[in-house]
Amino acid sequence: MCRTGHKTSGAWCIVLAAAISGAEVYDLEDHNMHRAQRIIGSIFLTAALMAPASLMAAPRPQTASVQVRVYDKDHKDYHNWDDNENQTWGRFQVENKSKPREYAKANKKEQSQYWNWRHANPDKN
Repeated sequence: MCRTGHKTSGAWCIVLAAAISGAEVYDLEDHNMHRAQRIIGSIFLTAALMAPASLMAAPRPQTASVQVRVYDKDHKDYHNWDDNENQTWGRFQVENKSKPREYAKANKKEQSQYWNWRHANPDKN
């Protein structure tokens, strides 16, 4: 048995002992075991850090609707034009006894009046 605790032939033991005789002798099995634990730990840490990133990067299904944004010059803000806004536009036209037409075909004055009315009459959730 060699000085390091390994079973080796006599000549190899002498060479090995001469190479590390002045240095501190490491228990190679413990060293290799700790190295393997560090590698496995690194793999688990990498997997734990990558899992949330891969979930965030997953594409979300798109809805079939097209989103239109309308700019309100007087109030300097944007509004999403959706089905709810379309119904509110219809309510505005009824309350103001105006001719039914699409918002895009209304003149700038009527559009401005709508946004003033809209800010005064927000949705009730």
